[in-house]
Amino acid sequence: MHGCARFVRRAPAGDGVTGHLERSRQAVTKHLKLVPSGATVATSMTDCFELLQEPRRPWLDADALKARFLELSASTHPDRFHGAPEAERNAANARSAELNAAYNTLRETRDRLFHLLELERGSPSRDIQRIPAGTMDLFVEIGQACRDADAFLAANPESESPMLRLQRMRQALTWSERLMGLQRQVNARRETLEAALRSMNAAFESAPPPGSPERGGQLPLEALEECARAMSYVSRWTSQLQERLGHLAR
Repeated sequence: MHGCARFVRRAPAGDGVTGHLERSRQAVTKHLKLVPSGATVATSMTDCFELLQEPRRPWLDADALKARFLELSASTHPDRFHGAPEAERNAANARSAELNAAYNTLRETRDRLFHLLELERGSPSRDIQRIPAGTMDLFVEIGQACRDADAFLAANPESESPMLRLQRMRQALTWSERLMGLQRQVNARRETLEAALRSMNAAFESAPPPGSPERGGQLPLEALEECARAMSYVSRWTSQLQERLGHLAR
């Protein structure tokens, strides 16, 4: 699954942080028994939204999410357990690791969307590498630009005349402008996707609660999956373009 790991360490129930951790695990480990079709799903997974006390929805405010994470993490900071029994230190460390995993999942839009889809459907999304509709031209253009930029960078000799250095600097500037233009197109696509995700929040907020057989039929899961797949490519393209721009700036 994407993002949060499954709970694998069981702390004994009791008082203090150890007991709190066990109760938290019981609260956030979801055993999804029904899907809208009525079929059984024999899988369990960690609900990162519930772990961070956030409602399930596609779009989250990054600053509010970070503030919630820091607030929850403060109770498990190592300084609070200096000299505490080993069981409580281990429980606090496990709780801290779970919160970090949940935060890292939810703060990245791509990971958050695939996690949300897995929670709602009871299984991971498939065919996530399929190129989203309407992006083939940009996919091809970015791929070719990255290959051409790599060829330019690879041909850079270690020693050359000042005149050739000046010429290559101008060429590097031209390449940077081309890649930055593509990055602006990618950024515009990201903004469009984020607007679509914001508009989907209302459907998730008004849907029956998680676990209800009627919930899936009221959620725009197909549209959400398309956004998740597109956002995956947006993240990949941004990484590829920024890597080349960094090399060209040297």
